Amino acid sequence: MSVSSIGIGSGVLTSDLIDQLANAERAPTELRFDRKEEQVQAELSAVGRIRNALTDLRLPTRVLSNPNALQSLNAESSSGNVSATAGSGASVGQYSLEVTDLAQAQSLSSATFADKNLTALGTGTLSIKVGDVTKDIAIDGSNNTLEGIASAINAEEDLAVNASVIDTGSGFVLVFAAQNSGTENGIEISVNDTGDGNNTDVLGLSQLSFDGTNNNLTESVVAKDALFSVNGILITRQSNTVSDAIDGVTFTLTGKTNGSPATVSITQDTEQVLERIQNFVEAFNEVKTILNEVTAFDPNNSEETGLLLGDSTVRSINSQLRGVLSQVVPGLDGSAVRSLAEVGISTDRQTGLLSVDDEMFTKALSQSPDDVIALFAEQGRASDAQVTYSTKGANTVPGNYDIEITQAATNGSFTGASVIGASTVIDTANDTFKISVDGTESADIVLTAGTYTQSELLTELQKQLDADANLNAAGASISVSYDGSGQLQFTSGTFGSDSKVSFTAVDTNTLATLGIDAIAGVDGLNVEGTINGEAATGKGQFLTGAEGDDSEGLVVKVEGSSIGSRGSVTFIEGIGDQLVDKLNSFLEFEGIIGAKESGLKDQLDEITKGRAQLDLRVENLRTRLSLQFTAADILVSQLNSTQDFLKSQLATLTGAKDD
Repeated sequence: MSVSSIGIGSGVLTSDLIDQLANAERAPTELRFDRKEEQVQAELSAVGRIRNALTDLRLPTRVLSNPNALQSLNAESSSGNVSATAGSGASVGQYSLEVTDLAQAQSLSSATFADKNLTALGTGTLSIKVGDVTKDIAIDGSNNTLEGIASAINAEEDLAVNASVIDTGSGFVLVFAAQNSGTENGIEISVNDTGDGNNTDVLGLSQLSFDGTNNNLTESVVAKDALFSVNGILITRQSNTVSDAIDGVTFTLTGKTNGSPATVSITQDTEQVLERIQNFVEAFNEVKTILNEVTAFDPNNSEETGLLLGDSTVRSINSQLRGVLSQVVPGLDGSAVRSLAEVGISTDRQTGLLSVDDEMFTKALSQSPDDVIALFAEQGRASDAQVTYSTKGANTVPGNYDIEITQAATNGSFTGASVIGASTVIDTANDTFKISVDGTESADIVLTAGTYTQSELLTELQKQLDADANLNAAGASISVSYDGSGQLQFTSGTFGSDSKVSFTAVDTNTLATLGIDAIAGVDGLNVEGTINGEAATGKGQFLTGAEGDDSEGLVVKVEGSSIGSRGSVTFIEGIGDQLVDKLNSFLEFEGIIGAKESGLKDQLDEITKGRAQLDLRVENLRTRLSLQFTAADILVSQLNSTQDFLKSQLATLTGAKDD
């Protein structure tokens, strides 16, 4: 019997009644699921708001955890001929700059020609040297016009010179312009003139020579270094942009000061620092406002009670944030600034919101800049002037650590075998050698032939070593000096066991005249010692704290040769640095925010499963009621049939009696 036929027999047990009974079974459980789902979705939304606010807080906090963010400086110049910028490492101060000469890039020009692409200038090779780079450029019948030569030169990517053909109105001139200013970037052109066999005349390709002896080009712009003074100290540089005279300060020279020095003032940019502080405070207050909202409690109005009141995740976030912001930063005990309250950042006792006293903060920053920086950012302080904090590790614990040195770092070096006399002759028997510095072998180092005094010999050796392309490409540096006995000493610019100097090839007479043989020198040594009483790992001049110790990952640079106690290093982890770590732990995949969201999503999954089970239970009820109603309907139908039969029989009996 179909559901639609239920009740035909009885007229009472209908399919509508089954629907009403099924709905009555479903309603209370479904209402409970709906309410629970609405609650969980609301909590999930609230947790999402907290996540977004914490994410927004992380950026301004990370900015403050960078020491440079609290060292924003302004640089102002009194002269339009000098400008300056202040960056990382700069200090507040005032400097007087007198500019005598500006740096210039050299420019050479040829004679005037009637055309640029028809007249042949000859054939051979142009050997062009600019700075430390020399390129040989072949000139033949395919490129020996002004235009062809310019194109061939410009095709050399590593050659810092631009060649161009200029139309003067009365002819064409080939111009060689150095890309960089300064005397060290001057242009030298040597010519191998295969056209007429004469490399020095003003005919053929040799008319383009400019090598100091045969200057057949016109020097239209002389190469010059910038010449200026800072606070009376004379300085020369290759460029008009000078970033290595004063730490963190870049000067740009645009004109001579002509006896009226420029005053450059480096001052604290408090407005920018305050803006960064305010960005942090606003982002934190947004987090705190949301946390207050979701944990609000009103005994008189349950609808105003927060969704996450009493939630352990929110309590933990609140507690950890409060712990970071209210603390005295470890390592700053006894300093002028130890906590946020001491720089004018206060907390409202009722709401937990932050506010900033701009005047108090500016005063603290002006009077105790290092302490204010340490309040927010990572900082290391060493008691020994030759010990420098470098960096921390992931497991470094803030604190004070003693430094003990048992072996100082040294450079790799090579010392000659004989004393250099007052006069040394360099010729073809001793002018060439190869040297290996820190594992990089030079090309042939060729000394210029001549007779040298002791100081002149050092200058020539250093010049040729500095010019080597192999060493320059590898960043390998080496300096030449005399030891206490007057022997040549070659010293690598690096420290540690990787610092090595050796000669790999020498001329026949080099050992006799210079004391240099093709042998290895003495390798450098790594620094050795302890940090916090535990054996540390040395690499060059850097010492790293031992694994498992509180100093694990702490790296300090130890200069000088002193052995024994080298004082202590204090590692300070500022509030910004600590807070970034907290925020990262909250927001990471398995952090407390993620765990809370996962728990809520699990509840939604359980509700979905419960709804499926409810559907199955109600469907089973429908099936059971249908069977029961059908059986009852059949029974009623049978009873009705019996009733009809009995009525018929009784009617028959009554009729017979009447007859």
